[in-house]
Parts: sequence; structure tokens; C-alpha cells
Amino acid sequence: MRADYVIVGAGSAGCAMAYRLSEAGKSVIVIEHGGTDFGPFIQMPAALSYPMNMARYDWGYQSEPEPHLDNRRLACPRGKVIGGSSSINGMVYVRGHARDYDHWSESGADGWAYADVLPYFKRMETWHGQGDASWRGKDGPLHVSRGPRTNPLVKAFVEAGAQAGYETTADYNGEKQEGFGPFDATIYKGQRWSAANAYLKPALKRENCTLVTGLAQRIVIKDGRATGVQIERKGKSETIHANSEVILAASSLNSPKLLMLSGIGPAAHLAENGIDVVADRPGVGQNLQDHLELYLQMASKLPVSLYKYWNIFGKALIGAQWLFTKTGLGASNQFETCGFIRSKAGLDYPDIQLHFLPIAVRYDGQASAEGHGYQAHVGPMRSPSRGAVTLRDANPTSAPVIRFNYMSEEQDWIDFRKCIRLTREIFAQDAFKPYSKHEIQPGIDMQSDEDLDAFIREHAESAYHPCGTCKMGSVDDPMAVVDPECNVIGVEGLRVADSSIFPRITNGNLNGPSILVGEKASDHILGKKLPRENAQAWIHPNWETEQR
Repeated sequence: MRADYVIVGAGSAGCAMAYRLSEAGKSVIVIEHGGTDFGPFIQMPAALSYPMNMARYDWGYQSEPEPHLDNRRLACPRGKVIGGSSSINGMVYVRGHARDYDHWSESGADGWAYADVLPYFKRMETWHGQGDASWRGKDGPLHVSRGPRTNPLVKAFVEAGAQAGYETTADYNGEKQEGFGPFDATIYKGQRWSAANAYLKPALKRENCTLVTGLAQRIVIKDGRATGVQIERKGKSETIHANSEVILAASSLNSPKLLMLSGIGPAAHLAENGIDVVADRPGVGQNLQDHLELYLQMASKLPVSLYKYWNIFGKALIGAQWLFTKTGLGASNQFETCGFIRSKAGLDYPDIQLHFLPIAVRYDGQASAEGHGYQAHVGPMRSPSRGAVTLRDANPTSAPVIRFNYMSEEQDWIDFRKCIRLTREIFAQDAFKPYSKHEIQPGIDMQSDEDLDAFIREHAESAYHPCGTCKMGSVDDPMAVVDPECNVIGVEGLRVADSSIFPRITNGNLNGPSILVGEKASDHILGKKLPRENAQAWIHPNWETEQR
């Protein structure tokens, strides 16, 4: 098989590139190891905890024991299905802050400042919210909507934020991220609007776009140029040939693994695994970042939370309503309000994100024994800790070695304690007085730094936002893996375009920025560029002296 462009990975960025390249008349083959996304577990927004925990849809990766978190191995789900992680994620849509992209540009990713990326965020979306529409897209493939926000706890969270002295915002994806307000979600007409639904399925209706199911084993490189991808399909090895380029969009865990299996990476590490070096790029697999979070849970005096549906009959009712009408509680991811705040004065943009949920429930979907309650997921946005993805061996079927090195810097502990204390203060406001019974987790007796540190070590979990392992930067940066047009430095005809190219993690959830990479990389490939847009994002006027 042969095409102009061979894309490895039908995830957030890969689907977007398949759509844009085939739209431009190029022939495209997309290689995906996972299967169909058909069925209610993926398409029903409220069922989001299921596909993430199903081997059918998830690569099932785990971190190595994390030394600063009691040697726990943390779950690291990545989508193994069309749509990739956009088919198993929480559907929360966050662009990131303008300053995130300006930092990318300043650190060597020339052409990726906020003025450069804002036109692509607009191009990719159709927005169904309320607020200043001039910051948002109106005719893109990705539909972005908001939940009904009818639960009184959801409203109380925004009110409590305002009572604590924070800003409110009508649209954190528009001019003003900082503050409390409604959450955006990739949900459309009551169903998950994954990258597969938005981009890949329309692309596959074109004659020049093909999906191939198989496991990518390595990139075929001849005389310093990528010419195809060797895959295993139905127990046999075959090569998919690329006339123009091979594009890796296999995730921040699998893209560096594939580069290293193909001889691109740190020379000593490749040699240890018996792999011939094609390009010595020491940055491949390094610079691994993520968001860690934990949740503060409160018991509610009033039976207003979603707990009343947390039984077999309630879930069956919600499921039946969704199946027949695509409406009701099944049509929401239940993350309907949020907050972005600064931990201290002297920071010009938020470094803490809060997700609010009107039920007290664990990551594995088990409701709190306390019954009715509510919780906020909270964590720092820009941890200074860095980890790495390395090879276990030279076998393409082996999982990569994933070491996040979470909480390895003292600043991590300072920031996380601040997250807990600031969230407690928000929950103590008058807006929650009618509901607040007592703190379930951590528990009100946990107050000292030592108590909170112990709680963090035991309970911090990944927010599932790994990125940064094929850093984009200038060609003279020894740790850069790709240049600002996503070309792998030192190899012709090969690009990486997914969350692995992020120089630094962005604020909030990473699905939106990952799709952005696919959109913008497509234009680099096609030799096009949208004009810059110099819109000024809101920065707190007294950020130097005030925390809120």
C-alpha cells in the first residue's frame, strides 16, 4: 500500500491531519492499532469512566514506581481506538492560556505564539456557548458545547469562587481564562464529539483517505529519509509506503518509542537495546510532563447531588433516556463548571485548575460511602518536575518505560499544599453553607504541611495529560526533537505532530491543544499559513501585587 502521507495514530492530531491533508487532495493512509469506537460506552458522555478502564480501548500503560509518591505505579491510559484518547477522555475542552503559547515561541518554537495559534483554534471549532463569539470559531469540524448547569451545587461553585474574591469569566477559552465559570466540552447533540467523529469519519468518506488497522513496528528509513512504516497486520509484517512523508501522531508515549525503535534517539540508549543509530537525538523521550491532581470531597446535607442516580436503576434510566433521545444526564460529562486561579501574587496567569463535580466519587467510579456530596479536582498546572519515556527492549510489542518523576521538586509540594488550602477556602464560602456537612477527604484534621504531604503521596493521581517527549524547538537546541514545522531534526520526510512536541505543558486539559497541533502541522505540510491575530488576552491588572 502507498500514499502521499502515512500517519501513524488515529488520535486527536492524526484525525485532524487526515482531514486537512485529504481535503487538500493528498492521498492519506492512517495506521491505527485500535478498533472501532462504535457503542454507548464511548459515545455516551456520562459513561466516560468505562472506556478509560477497558483493555479493548486503552493501551493499559502504567508508570514505573514513583519514588516521591510512596512508589505507587500510576495508571496512564492512552486511547487504543479510532479517535485515540479523544474517544476515552473526559471531553473537557481547554485551549490553554495565551501565555502558554508565547512561552513556546520564546523557547524556540518560532511561529507558535498565541497570535499564531489563535486562528487555528478558531478554524477547528464550532462553538455553541454564550459569550464574546469573536474569540471563537463558528464553522469548524469540532463542536464545543456546554452542559445545562442546572444542578444547584454547580452554580454554588461559581458563586463561592466570587465570594472568595476571585474573578468570574463567561468564557475561559476566550479573552479571559482567569476566574470561575462554565466548562466547555467536546459534546454535540448529546454525544461525545471525538476527533474521530469530527475529522476522521468525514475524511474516510473521501476516496483519497484510508484507515489501516495494524501495529506500527518501526519507520523505514533509507539514506536518511523516511520512506514508509513497517506494521504488523493479521500476524504478518508489511510496509506501508509514503510518497512524501511519514507523520507520527501516536501519542507522547508511543511516538518517542517508535522513533527510538527506528534508530532516532539518545545514541547510548539505542545501543543498549541493540538498535542501529540513524540520528542521535538525545531529547527523544525526555522532557516528559503531566498534570497531577487530587480531589477534595465534601458530604452534603441536602440530597441534591448525582448520588441519587448512583445505583443500577438510576444508571439504567439515564442510559435508556440517552439511547433513545440523546438527552438527560447521559448527555453531559458532569464537569460543568471550573476555575482557573493564581496561587500567589507575582504570577501573571493562572497556575491552578479546578474541576467541579456534583457528586463525591472516586476515580474508579465508586461513590463515597457518605452518600450525597460534591468534590473539586485540583492540581498545579506547571510542575517543574520532568520525567522520561525510554525503551524496555527492542520489541515493538513491549510497553515503553514511563517515569514521570512526579513531585521531585520542592516547588511541587509548596504548590500542591496551596491547591488544597485554597480549595478548602472556596468550599467554606456562604454559597456552600446550605449543603456543607463535613469534609470527607482529606478530612478536617489534616492541616499541617506534614499531614497534607502524606495525603498527596497517597492520593495524587495523573490527570492523564502526558506531553513533551519530542520537544519542538530551534534546530540548534540539542534537546529539541522537531523544528517549528514539526520536522524531525536530522531525518528527511519525517514529522511528529501530537502532544509530544509541546515544549511545556499548557494550562488545562490537552485534547484541544493536541488537535491544534494536527491542524497547524497540516498547514506546515501544505506550505500554508493562516494570518496572525493579535488579540490581547486578559491579564489581572494587579497580578504583581495581588493573588486574586
